[in-house]
Amino acid sequence: MKMIQAIALALVLGGAAAAHAEQPIQRTDLITSDIDVPGHEVVQVRVDLAPGVLAPNHSHPGEEVAFVIEGTLEYQLEGRKPVTLNAGQSLSIPSGVVHSAKNVGNGKASELATYIVRKGAPLVVPAK
Repeated sequence: MKMIQAIALALVLGGAAAAHAEQPIQRTDLITSDIDVPGHEVVQVRVDLAPGVLAPNHSHPGEEVAFVIEGTLEYQLEGRKPVTLNAGQSLSIPSGVVHSAKNVGNGKASELATYIVRKGAPLVVPAK
């Protein structure tokens, strides 16, 4: 039985690795660490988007600071006008605010997303 589970796990991980290489959105988890704010943690993630790709509406259980590493991203925060950021610019997204990001440039766009979130809560909450 353990051999069958090991084979199944290998197939799933192999398929996930192949799928990850072809994804229009790639997310790389960099760090998760406790902080001095009770019940909260800091999470840092690199997000790479292929040209024209939209990260659909979602929210987070805490604050996000998005820093554009390369390319051009358009952010749409619920109830606000779209904001276009280029490499070197950043944006603060309040807790629970539904938002999206779209690569509006010709090449890959990347952001460094830093979150201060409730510990144990899902990091990304898809919008309904």
